[in-house]
Amino acid sequence: MRVLVAEDDAVCRRMLQVYLEEWGYPVEAVSDGAKAWQILGSEDPPSLAILDWMMPVIDGVEVCRKVRDTPRSSPAYLILLTARGDNRDVVEGLNAGADDYVTKPFSRDELRARVSVGQRVVELQTSLGDRVKELELALAQVKQLRGLLPICSYCKKIRDDRNYWRQVEGYISEHSEVQFSHGVCPECYEKLVKPELARSLGGRAAP
Repeated sequence: MRVLVAEDDAVCRRMLQVYLEEWGYPVEAVSDGAKAWQILGSEDPPSLAILDWMMPVIDGVEVCRKVRDTPRSSPAYLILLTARGDNRDVVEGLNAGADDYVTKPFSRDELRARVSVGQRVVELQTSLGDRVKELELALAQVKQLRGLLPICSYCKKIRDDRNYWRQVEGYISEHSEVQFSHGVCPECYEKLVKPELARSLGGRAAP
């Protein structure tokens, strides 16, 4: 999972990059919000971003808003890095679209835990997205019968698009995923099968 770090303080940016790479994450680091938005708004953005609240050009909160205003099937998980610990600031950041936040000075262990939570969320979103695509593909492959079907009043054959008269089961099997097994309903048994059995048994009643 690729991670974007956007932090204007060079020391903090380097510290974040070292930690993340040590934990096995490929990192792309930038120094302002405009560059962060350029990357997050690209065709193949990182799955997770750590954004400093106060940055030149565009701050982290505005980057969060821009990301959330851009429709994507798999939006990035956004962690806001801030020195503001007031509840109102935290609420503002979350309302802007951040998924989580870390306050400065941050703990290495807390940062790792929050990034791990983000990774699990991203993996879950990816898995659900794959399942949705599989279901959409399956639905697209299902053939459906629609419209008015001409059917013979006597033999019950159906007239197809090429003007041929066909057995109902053959037509339906071709235009859907239905498979048929054959049986005899009670009414047909009494009217057709039972008399035929009686004749074949030499007049004796069929059970």
